[in-house]
Amino acid sequence: MRVERVPFRLITAATAAVFLAACGQKQSAPPPQMPEVGIVTVQPTSVPVVVDLPGRTSAYLVAQVRARVDGIVLRREFTEGAEVKSGQRLYKIDPAPYIAALNNAKASLAKAQANVASQNALVARYKVLVAANAVSKQDYDNAVAAQGQAVADVAAGKAAVDTAQINLGYTDVVSPITGRTGISQVTPGAYVQASQATLMTTVQQLDPIYVDLTQSSVEGLKLRRQIQEGRLQTEGIHAAKVALVLEDGRTYTEQGKLQFSDVSVDQSTGSVTVRAIFENKDRVLLPGMFVRARIQEGMNDHALVVPQIGVTHDQKGQPTALVVGKDDKVELRQLVTGGTNGNNWVVDSGLNPGDRVIVNGVEKAKPGMQVKPVAGASGTQAADPAPADASGAAASSGAQAASAASGA
Repeated sequence: MRVERVPFRLITAATAAVFLAACGQKQSAPPPQMPEVGIVTVQPTSVPVVVDLPGRTSAYLVAQVRARVDGIVLRREFTEGAEVKSGQRLYKIDPAPYIAALNNAKASLAKAQANVASQNALVARYKVLVAANAVSKQDYDNAVAAQGQAVADVAAGKAAVDTAQINLGYTDVVSPITGRTGISQVTPGAYVQASQATLMTTVQQLDPIYVDLTQSSVEGLKLRRQIQEGRLQTEGIHAAKVALVLEDGRTYTEQGKLQFSDVSVDQSTGSVTVRAIFENKDRVLLPGMFVRARIQEGMNDHALVVPQIGVTHDQKGQPTALVVGKDDKVELRQLVTGGTNGNNWVVDSGLNPGDRVIVNGVEKAKPGMQVKPVAGASGTQAADPAPADASGAAASSGAQAASAASGA
């Protein structure tokens, strides 16, 4: 009887197939594990209501120094850009014409006063004579009238003297306020005119200093609504804290106070002006600088805050969050946010107190999926526990495969 020999390659292939089949029977696929996600439970808390507004600085007081009499400027008595005191002389205008006008007014006044003395004496004499019928009653009445006219001339002379003295005083051009001078617009020898109110220089008080901010009417309306609904508590506009960010990004050292909000809306921009005041002892702030102000307008005692890592945005840019609802199933919520507080979003609507918002493992959770919620990290993105579980499952599967191989 002849025995045919089976090729070795066929035996090897069959053996491998049997080995793999045996391994497949011993190793079963691990059951799907429930995704583990980190959650935070939102509860009402107190957060400051802060708005960020652009604005520009403006001087606390501004005085344009202008000529009040005509004349030639004899000298300038200040240094441009220096501090001057109220009442300090800045310019001297040629006083000669006004000294002459004052002397003329004084002479006219002396003449009028002498005439009054003469008229008084005449009235006194006529009063005696008219009683004795030595002069007519008409002559006496004329003397009394002349006496009154002389008295009026004295009053007019005094007014002329006062006017001449005032004009002479205007030849000393003084600073009306304490502040810092700007560029001198005239030089010695220049002719200035009162009729044209020639601008000579500008003095500005820089300490304190105003900051005029621009706020949209929508934001103002939102703020007033929160106050009316009792969601925002404030002690008054003067208690609001204002921090200032300068053009170079640094925060100004002094805190300011709100002064007032404009009572009308600019029809062209739809905004209102909010004015704040800051101390400026070191003259860091100059008029016309662009700044940003962070205004704490009050406290919201019923705010719901969510860590920023728990809020995403859909294709339309709307903020959304995943919430673990009943039976630990994931729900998608559309949110309306009202700004940030540190690393948290302040949520105006879309969440309720007690909601469990997913902050870790958001990429694994899908709406309708059942998950295993655990306490999450609310500050920074914590290490995702899922990869560790997956790696552990992979290691276990590898051990089972090795055991099966050795058993085979």
